[in-house]
Amino acid sequence: MSAFAQIDAQVLADWVLEQRWFGSKTRDVAHVEIIEEIPLREVEPVVVLAMLEVRFHAGTHELYQVPLGVRPAVSAHPPDGVIAQVDGQEVYDALTDLGAERELVHLMRGGHDLTTADGTASFRRAGALLDEDLQAVRPMGAEQSNTSLVFGERVVLKVYRRVGAGPNPELELVRFLSERGFPHIPALAGWYEYNGRLIDATLGLAQEFVTGATDGWDLALTDLRERPERFVERARTLGEVTGAMHTALSSDPHDPAFAPEETSVEALGLLTATVDEEIESMFLRLPDTEALAPLAGRGQEVRERLGLLTHAGSAGRVIRHHGDLHLGQAMLSNERWVVLDFEGEPARSLVERRRKRSPLRDVAGMLRSFSYAASASRILNGVPAPEGWEERTRAAYLDGYLEAVEPSLLPPGRQATERLLTVFELEKAVYELGYELDNRPEWVDIPVAGIVRLLELDEEEAPT
Repeated sequence: MSAFAQIDAQVLADWVLEQRWFGSKTRDVAHVEIIEEIPLREVEPVVVLAMLEVRFHAGTHELYQVPLGVRPAVSAHPPDGVIAQVDGQEVYDALTDLGAERELVHLMRGGHDLTTADGTASFRRAGALLDEDLQAVRPMGAEQSNTSLVFGERVVLKVYRRVGAGPNPELELVRFLSERGFPHIPALAGWYEYNGRLIDATLGLAQEFVTGATDGWDLALTDLRERPERFVERARTLGEVTGAMHTALSSDPHDPAFAPEETSVEALGLLTATVDEEIESMFLRLPDTEALAPLAGRGQEVRERLGLLTHAGSAGRVIRHHGDLHLGQAMLSNERWVVLDFEGEPARSLVERRRKRSPLRDVAGMLRSFSYAASASRILNGVPAPEGWEERTRAAYLDGYLEAVEPSLLPPGRQATERLLTVFELEKAVYELGYELDNRPEWVDIPVAGIVRLLELDEEEAPT
């Protein structure tokens, strides 16, 4: 019996519950066990790619990827990353061991397939980035749902800890854009996936590591402190990149996974009904506080505004899109915007994240991010945004976007486009309201102000 199989189930469960990437800490865990071991390295120290099943008392389960290593135990007080000590050996999270981490890159570089009785782990490369000197390895930093490692300051490997059925949208979108030469993403370097009895799933993605870059959020806050109008100019360029990205994502009518589709009345109705339920639920649980007073009794008004979605005539076309676009997902490197993290909203299932939607959902997310930056400048830095800064930034971004995007993706005419955009902004702001109530009550005035502004727009107006 392997050392991995000898780990006490409760010890394993306790360790999993402590990890940042375990996303169900508030649920009642019934059992955790290793249900698949794929040997990555069979010489000392041994490393396997383990699949952990977490079962809940409610009868559901989740699957997690944890590369595990085993080595002789040298201390009664094991270092970070050690899960358990078994018969004089310690079992540890191999992503805390530099040698084991390099094994994943080595396997991708060589295009290996590793097969067990239950399935196959396939490692693939793309381009020549993995041929570079990648000996130096470091963790990228604190993350929630994934673990990212930087190799040789040239490649970043993202390991998806929670494993979902089907292709990860990030791999699909990055491959599609890379194959078409889209210049505003980090180049694809490789990936690995699992196909078998348990699941078919993407496990990890390697891309170019963008050096000397500043993410859009930090850039906005810096510019608001030093030269606010500089970011207005940068926002227009970011809008052009977003429009070019959507145009590229809609460029292959022969690929069923990416071909643009007309928006049906039925699809709009289903979307509206789903968001309507979310809004109703949100307003029913709003506490009676001063910060929320501007929204008191306005739940029905929000739902009616949402109803514009099904009455606005043509809604353009639906395509694969980023799904979670905001300033933190864009970086400026040598005056070139680069878009990152195409996973989509982490709270949604992979099926939902892969669904084709209006590209204006991405635009709405970025516009809301400008609102957050304006408020965060005051909250975090004590520097209020200049009067009209948010409006000028929004207008510049939208001008750049509309100039670059394929017009057939949008409703006919700018007025119809902006009216539909208002609805997606409203959807986003209601989502933000729930998030802030649960996580940062002191920031709740930001989505409140956004919802009020959108409600007070005249029907003939649109956000600019």
